[in-house]
Amino acid sequence: MTFSEFFAQVKERLSQADVSGLHENVAYQFDITGEAAGTFYVEVKDGKLSVEPYDYRDRDARFTCSADTLAKIADGKLDPVAAFTFRKLKIDGSIEKALLLKKLIS
Repeated sequence: MTFSEFFAQVKERLSQADVSGLHENVAYQFDITGEAAGTFYVEVKDGKLSVEPYDYRDRDARFTCSADTLAKIADGKLDPVAAFTFRKLKIDGSIEKALLLKKLIS
């Protein structure tokens, strides 16, 4: 799978996320490693969700993982905390803001 194909899947899935319960602004960058390597960002600002294939410098947290790991987290097959513990997911930045990711993908 290419990054473009993976990103299209991620964007489609996240576009269905209900961000109405998230009352703060958050910005994440995802650095995908391996076969579908690439970078994209997810931002919730003023109750609106943006998902774009760009490097995002003004982020709260940066996640680094494989496309497979992110897909398993999104599908509920892998807990993000377990992924972090087993070093399948690297997090840089605000852990507090990073934990809000569960609200976007659940």
